[in-house]
Amino acid sequence: MADTALVLGAGGITGTAWESGILHGLAKAGVDLSTADLIVGSSAGAVVGARLAFGPAGVGDLYERQLATPEDEKGTAGRLGPVTVLRYARAVLSSRTPDEYGRRLGALARDSRPAATAEERREMIASWLPSSEWPERHLLITAVDASTGALHTFDKAGPVPLADAVTASCAVPAVWPVVDAGGGSWIDGGVHSPANAHLASGYRRVVVIAPTASGNKVVVSPRAQAAGLEAEGARVEVITPDAGTRKAIGRNSLDPARRAAAARAGLAQSAAHTEAVAAVWNG
Repeated sequence: MADTALVLGAGGITGTAWESGILHGLAKAGVDLSTADLIVGSSAGAVVGARLAFGPAGVGDLYERQLATPEDEKGTAGRLGPVTVLRYARAVLSSRTPDEYGRRLGALARDSRPAATAEERREMIASWLPSSEWPERHLLITAVDASTGALHTFDKAGPVPLADAVTASCAVPAVWPVVDAGGGSWIDGGVHSPANAHLASGYRRVVVIAPTASGNKVVVSPRAQAAGLEAEGARVEVITPDAGTRKAIGRNSLDPARRAAAARAGLAQSAAHTEAVAAVWNG
């Protein structure tokens, strides 16, 4: 088996903030997950993973940015309204597989009026990244094919620039535009599953940090995917939001006003996981 893998899951703006707090806290305690042989990032995790792949300082900077007053950035704030939430629920109930669910949400995304243009959204995402180039470290960024619903991964070997890959991974259906890149059309990588931890199959030691802990009848939860990795012989530690984090995040994970509280909650929560993560990472 290969060695260490870090999986960073989906969870909106507050998920990005919370993950940065968790990772910053672990690094301050001497557990540097930027050394991972594989980093998998989905949606919020794509932003964090892209920064972490350039080294631990990137996440420290990202954490500090969460504490600043939210800028009036076009392409930042969004919301899943009640009608859209209902359409998501109907897509779940009428789907039998993640791919079928992805196809339905891809169609929903195409029929929606996003909160920003594709250019505005890409510009905003690019401003959060440390470089326009892919890092040397093995980084996988997930997205879902808007036509087929299939999960796809971008990496440094492919033709899609890093900013386009991360923008695609963060393209929440009916909130942000479908992303056209590399000959395909893409929506949020978290549509397939909140963590996509199965992509760490074959790695001996895995840490999963997942802002969204639950699944449903077609979307597999992070802990269920972790159990699959453990069945293959991996040591796995899963971190999901505690009660304090859930309160800090509130009901809208796409609200920039919740960034600072979510980041601080992640930093506070990291202390409870330092020993277990270190045991997996250094074991």
